[in-house]
Amino acid sequence: MKIVGYLRKPRKKVSTYRKSLLIATLEGFPAVIIFQLLGGPFLTGYLLYLGATSTEIGLVLAITTVVNIIQIGMAVVMQKFRNRKRMLLIFASSHRLLWTSVGLIPFLFPKDLWVVMYIVLYTAAHLGNAAGGIVWTSLISDAVPGPVRGRYFGLRNTILGGVSSLALFIGGQILDRYPGGQGFNYLFIICSVCVVLNILAFGLYPNPPFEPSTASNPVGMIGKPLKDRAFLKAILFLAVFLFVQGVTVPLFSYVMLKLMKINYETVSLITVVHTVVMMASYYVWGNLNVRYTAQTLLLWSLPIIALACLLWGAIAFIPAIVVLYAVHIVLGVGLGGFNQMVFTFTIGDTPKSERPMYIATYSAITGFAAFLGPIFGGKVYALITDAPMWVQIYGVSTVVGAVLLVLGLLVGRMVLGKQMRSEA
Repeated sequence: MKIVGYLRKPRKKVSTYRKSLLIATLEGFPAVIIFQLLGGPFLTGYLLYLGATSTEIGLVLAITTVVNIIQIGMAVVMQKFRNRKRMLLIFASSHRLLWTSVGLIPFLFPKDLWVVMYIVLYTAAHLGNAAGGIVWTSLISDAVPGPVRGRYFGLRNTILGGVSSLALFIGGQILDRYPGGQGFNYLFIICSVCVVLNILAFGLYPNPPFEPSTASNPVGMIGKPLKDRAFLKAILFLAVFLFVQGVTVPLFSYVMLKLMKINYETVSLITVVHTVVMMASYYVWGNLNVRYTAQTLLLWSLPIIALACLLWGAIAFIPAIVVLYAVHIVLGVGLGGFNQMVFTFTIGDTPKSERPMYIATYSAITGFAAFLGPIFGGKVYALITDAPMWVQIYGVSTVVGAVLLVLGLLVGRMVLGKQMRSEA
């Protein structure tokens, strides 16, 4: 009778914001599978399969950042078309569909057009992702209460990191068992299923009221973040850091696959370890954000990223495979802090009504810098093809790591350290 009575007892209604947190987490499951199977080492591997050079790979890797300039226009559009859920569904869905469609390139186009068509579709896809990204960030910042943002995103990223690791492992196994086009075909089939699930999940998102900018025109909107000197100094510094980082970090997979001739299974396992470490670090960084500001934690993350690049030099006297695992473990910790604190900084430390333009300004400036980095890096690797192999494998990364260390410890302290002193 007690059991019957319990079943008849009405369940406690789940609050709106808790439902929003759950939906945002579940939507991330198919999304991270798509991003992992189409990006990272598999993106580099697929481009090599299509016949891309290091310069072309650098260009593709840079596209994801330069398209962020569209977010400035999107921030203005959001003032008129305020249904953020509908805009998210349109732009984010177009990204998933177009990116997955690159799997059809070998079936629809002659071989000499494979790389060109990949660049065209990839660019179109990530224009949609950039437009949808600012909408998602604005929407989710309203859906998640400020006091729990750091901890929630740390937990969310930890959970999704586990899914990412599993996707990377399975993807590596598939490509090793079915080399060449057949293996990639299986990855694109999996991604196609996830695209459908992801689009359905977008339809479940909340649609909280949008608070428009207090500026009366687009020029006034753009001027607000540009007149915020502390914010502008921070993003200009981060833009320089991302440019230097982009010279080598996005090309780690290229070095492992092309120059070191490491197989897909090993590269995917290294990436899995990197993702697991990043996953765990998200939770730690999220908890630290309860005690320290995003600016402070950003400053802490910079030397860690620099150390990951410097560690490549250890290949000179330590077995390469050991060094590669160490590099990606340290990189996971550093990028986990950097990515999460940048996100928290742009949605938490900015005025709510002006947040879309603040996000767009950050994305446009840092995105352009991060676009130039991989292109420059691809050119560097193309120019040193006749250099000794040690220069190609770990020489560039070690030099970049030294520059990043100076930026992180000296310049970063001057730009972001003021916040740390105020906390003390």
